[in-house]
Amino acid sequence: MDTAHFESILLARKAEIERRLSKIEHDLGTLKSADSAERATESENDEVLEEFGQVGEAELRGIDAALARIEAGSFGACVRCDEPIPLERLNAVPHTPFCARCAADH
Repeated sequence: MDTAHFESILLARKAEIERRLSKIEHDLGTLKSADSAERATESENDEVLEEFGQVGEAELRGIDAALARIEAGSFGACVRCDEPIPLERLNAVPHTPFCARCAADH
C-alpha cells in the first residue's frame, strides 16, 4: 500500500481543518453587536460555529491517529480485527481506523 499517498492526503486535510478552526476561533472572539436582536442572531451563529469546531477537532484527532499508524507501520489494518481495510474505504475516509464490518459493530 502507498502510505505516502495517504499521508499526503491526511496532512492536506489536517492543514485545511486547522485553517478553518483558526477562523472559527477568530470569529468567536470578535466583539458582539450592541443591538439585542443582532446579539441573539450572533449567539445562534456562535453555537453553529462551536459545533463545527467540535466536529473539526474530532476529525483532527482521527487524522493524527491515522498519521501515527502510518509512522508505526500499521496503517490500513483495522485496529479492532487487524484485517486489511479495503482501499475503497480508505479512499473515502483516509483516517478510518476500522474495516466496514468493525465500524458497523462499533
